[in-house]
Amino acid sequence: MIADDGLNRESFRLDDPSIALLLPPMVWSVQHRFTADAVLLVLASEKYDPADYIRNYVEFLKLVKAPR
Repeated sequence: MIADDGLNRESFRLDDPSIALLLPPMVWSVQHRFTADAVLLVLASEKYDPADYIRNYVEFLKLVKAPR
């Protein structure tokens, strides 16, 4: 898995069921290189709404680097 906050990018190998990763808001993530027996579990604090998600990395970079 890759996590990217617009300034820093880090890779994580989640190869043990006892490992979890908590991502704060405004972190771009990419899940890749799944094994055939892999399971991805996502827990969220809100009901899923597709409109809440940024799906374009360039747009994400614009938003994360904008003055807050």
